[in-house]
Amino acid sequence: MKTISTDKAPAAIGPYSQAVVAGGFAFCSGQIPIDPATGQVVHANLRDQTHLVLQNLSAVLEAAGSSLEQVVKVTVYLHDMEDFGIMNEVYAQFFGEHKPARAAVEVSRLPKDVWVEMDAIAAV
Repeated sequence: MKTISTDKAPAAIGPYSQAVVAGGFAFCSGQIPIDPATGQVVHANLRDQTHLVLQNLSAVLEAAGSSLEQVVKVTVYLHDMEDFGIMNEVYAQFFGEHKPARAAVEVSRLPKDVWVEMDAIAAV
């Protein structure tokens, strides 16, 4: 088992790793829209938050020796399911023709009161 850490994505805000590689897979912790350069949450809008979440997830995957193209499962946590369409548009830009398995759920609250969080499992 190998713990993954990169400064190209936000540092973990609790007692966990950005990702763990085990058994040929990278298990990525949930990413929220924190700018890794400033450590600040981006609150502009859901489109910008989703974009940054996927950039952060991509950076963690890269550090783990993987990529978005190798993702097999994503879980999306939305503060409001009314935002599903906006999230889906940005998500499609990042994943293109690759379509990993996915679940999307509405939650009552996310860390730092962001509007979207995603975690992923990818082959390495």
